[in-house]
Amino acid sequence: MNNLNEKCGVFGIYGKDLDVSRLTFYGLFALQHRGQESSGIATADGNHIDCYKNMGLVTQVYNEETITSLKGHIGIGHNRYSTSEGSHIKHAQPVIVNNQLALAHNGNLPSTTKLKEFLEAKDISTLDCSDSELMTKALAYYLEHGHTIKDAVIKAYPLFTGAFSLTILTKDSLVAVRDTYGIRPLCMGRIYPVKSGEAGSPEAKFNGVNNSATVFASESCAFHTVGAELIREVNPGEMVIVTDKGIESVQIQESKTKVDIFEFVYFARPDSQILGKSVYETRRNCGMKLAEECKIDADIVVPVPETAYPVASGYSKKSGIPMEMALVKNRYIHRTFIQPEQHSRDLGVKLKLTPLREVLQGKKIIVMDDSIVRGTTSRQLVKMLFDAGCLEVHMLISSPPVKFPDFYGIDTPKQEKLIASHKTVEEIRQFLGATSLYFLSLKGLMDSTGIDSNLFCTSCFTGEYPIDLLERTKEVKQPVYAGEVKPQGALF
Repeated sequence: MNNLNEKCGVFGIYGKDLDVSRLTFYGLFALQHRGQESSGIATADGNHIDCYKNMGLVTQVYNEETITSLKGHIGIGHNRYSTSEGSHIKHAQPVIVNNQLALAHNGNLPSTTKLKEFLEAKDISTLDCSDSELMTKALAYYLEHGHTIKDAVIKAYPLFTGAFSLTILTKDSLVAVRDTYGIRPLCMGRIYPVKSGEAGSPEAKFNGVNNSATVFASESCAFHTVGAELIREVNPGEMVIVTDKGIESVQIQESKTKVDIFEFVYFARPDSQILGKSVYETRRNCGMKLAEECKIDADIVVPVPETAYPVASGYSKKSGIPMEMALVKNRYIHRTFIQPEQHSRDLGVKLKLTPLREVLQGKKIIVMDDSIVRGTTSRQLVKMLFDAGCLEVHMLISSPPVKFPDFYGIDTPKQEKLIASHKTVEEIRQFLGATSLYFLSLKGLMDSTGIDSNLFCTSCFTGEYPIDLLERTKEVKQPVYAGEVKPQGALF
């Protein structure tokens, strides 16, 4: 129940004798949670690049005709989330330049100054170009001047000042690239040959002696859907190139791993793995840590669908307080382009969740959620729970307060819109109307992952940005509260 949106999910596949466009569709379907505004697929057959993209969910954008029209043995796909910049087909990806290459980008470049200066010096227009379009134009420039895609990426890489996990397609190759910090996830998998008629995976219907493929995806959950097995993550600073000659790995820059911790908190699907750890188990551990840090006398634990399910499970197990699914989610609520009138806008959370009065009435409850951003949705939720007959509503959050904006691929509001940037925990509790409010400590969150805390980007909580924000540094302020001490290590 928060307002943080992932901007994108990317997918890539190289596989002869397979229906690549169809498998890309399946992969994007599995990554739908990372982007619900638009979707696109580009394919290549060695001579030509085809592309189709449109607004809407994956199942709305494509039909049998569009899938069969996308020919080739190489494919990349992209799902995009809505951002503060608005919704328009021009923002949809993959980005294509001169039928030379297509690019799908998950992440964000807080500064595009280097890219623009480079392109403008070559008399290449940068007007109204997104960071993804600028990256594609830089790569295309090098291809047009006789460089291979390998050399083009190596030469353009220093111009990409920010977070990026990319899948890139040329007429005869598939490339996956990750920024040196690996802020956004990207993993590599393999579809192994299947026998003709073998059931159990989407690709089984396609016959051929070489029906295997190399696959890339933002999350490993997409591999199960296409019948692939996880091999490993693409390393930060690494480029992986797949051609008919095989797979080549190039470490462009030294890895300085700083994966966004919000992948574990909220973005990633629970059946994904990041840095070798289960997202589900990490969230469950967060619940157990919360039970250690915050003991509450309550009747039931109620998760806010759906991220908080494993968190509530862990808290329930550790505390001995039973968990109840007392909030029912309308699973058919998705992004819509129908403008709500005022009454519908005021309904807010009621459009998405329905409380089970018979479970809640007369109870002291613990509500589990993953984060609080603006606080308006959580406030509506608390009121709705009291209206349903709850005696007490204790709100527990499985992450620390979000005090700082993100610049690496999350659609966060301006910092002044983040409630924790200008209110203390007690002031937030009063705003929400909750009986009590507790946020999981940063140490508790780190411990729950079982991963070295130095491998994470925690900028939303701490204001420590691993990639220089350059001219956008001025947009970040250090929150100051009466009686509170500036967090150690904060850069601002």
